[in-house]
Amino acid sequence: MYIWPPVLLTILLSLVLFLSTGCTPDSRRAGPPPVRGEKLQKQIVNKQLENLREKNFSVLRTEMVIKGMSMDNPMLIRAFKSEMKLELWVKSSYSNEYDLFKTYNVCSKSGVLGPKLKEGDKQTPEGFYNVTKNRLNPNSQYFLSFNIGFPNAYDRSLKRTGSLLMIHGNCVSVGCLAMTDKSIGEIYLIVEQNFKYGHKSIPIHIYPFRMTQDNMIARNTSHWYPFWENLKEGYDHFETYRTPAHATAKNGRYVFNKGNYL
Repeated sequence: MYIWPPVLLTILLSLVLFLSTGCTPDSRRAGPPPVRGEKLQKQIVNKQLENLREKNFSVLRTEMVIKGMSMDNPMLIRAFKSEMKLELWVKSSYSNEYDLFKTYNVCSKSGVLGPKLKEGDKQTPEGFYNVTKNRLNPNSQYFLSFNIGFPNAYDRSLKRTGSLLMIHGNCVSVGCLAMTDKSIGEIYLIVEQNFKYGHKSIPIHIYPFRMTQDNMIARNTSHWYPFWENLKEGYDHFETYRTPAHATAKNGRYVFNKGNYL
């Protein structure tokens, strides 16, 4: 079959252009995004974080000073799943007690009341955790985040599984505590600065609800009631002394001593 030369040339050029693109329609939807795109996203997030530091840091520091606190002081994060609240406590500059700096609304959580048992159950953990400097993620796909350290020694002793449990932004949760971007921006700046001052960790206490006597009585038929009684020991310690209890694991229970987080 004879093909007219101009037509043949057109076909060959089209074939070369198609092969040089290196993708098919399906490949554009499959696989990870290009490295260039990932780097660009990190640059955008880092710029946003830098803008937060410039606009909000001095304001937050002043708010703390007015309340008799400092970003250099030990801190505690407490969260309550039922009430959808997260509290940031800071040790007073004038006493050994911790004072409440601010309460934030939890934007989204998943699961029901009760601890996280296994990977994929979409449960938000309950118990005593901590964030360290190496668990901060300024390039999170959820704006900003930090890992709470699940599973801890207690969870591992009961063979509970899971990973990458975070407090983060973007208001979307699959087992994490999701905040608004504005809230996580404030919390992240404060936590980040606390580590810059040399602190090694910040405890994170996650409770199913505020563990008052009335709330405990209302849930005394729950399968998790004995577990919650154990959590209440740590809750009561803080309510009484306004210092966080340091939790360790022994014989399938939390055991508490007065905390000293530096």
